[in-house]
Amino acid sequence: MALLAALLCVSSYISIQLPFSAVPITAQTLVINMIALLLKPKKAGITVGIWILLGLVGLPVFSGGKGGFGVLAGATGGYIIGYLAAAIIISLLKGNKNKIVRSTVSVIIGIPIIYAVGVPWMKVILNLGWPAALTTGLLPFLAGDIIKCIASVYICKPLYRVVNVSDEQVQLSTKKQKKEKQKKDQKSV
Repeated sequence: MALLAALLCVSSYISIQLPFSAVPITAQTLVINMIALLLKPKKAGITVGIWILLGLVGLPVFSGGKGGFGVLAGATGGYIIGYLAAAIIISLLKGNKNKIVRSTVSVIIGIPIIYAVGVPWMKVILNLGWPAALTTGLLPFLAGDIIKCIASVYICKPLYRVVNVSDEQVQLSTKKQKKEKQKKDQKSV
């Protein structure tokens, strides 16, 4: 979780500011997808939540190396909240399996959640009409997000087992302990 939170912080620095939009192109959506595909919903939410808290206390972890409450209250704040919701929902949709098709469908369904929060938020903060909000806060990012969705699925496919190996080991250890306890209890009877 910590490594993925750090990766999200670093991805915020991979940022291209568009001259016609308050929203930059970043690698954050790629990493949000990866967090969601690699972690269970609770851990995905905690990971993104930690990143948001780091930014709220002023650390420069939001896009372009910004931090502080003003960023969350600003034009891009809705996207940040959308990241949290998307990470949890994508993780829920992908389930416990590491399947390419299910993961792809999950991220394609999940990414619009970011825009469902981010675009209206930006519209209100910047006092834009819907056409302007969609033109500056959604349309320029669609092609890149489709590429990031597909990339995240293929990046996470081999990483899934590595990231989740400790969870599997804990489950196996717990099962083994239960079996040993049952054997011990049966011998004592």
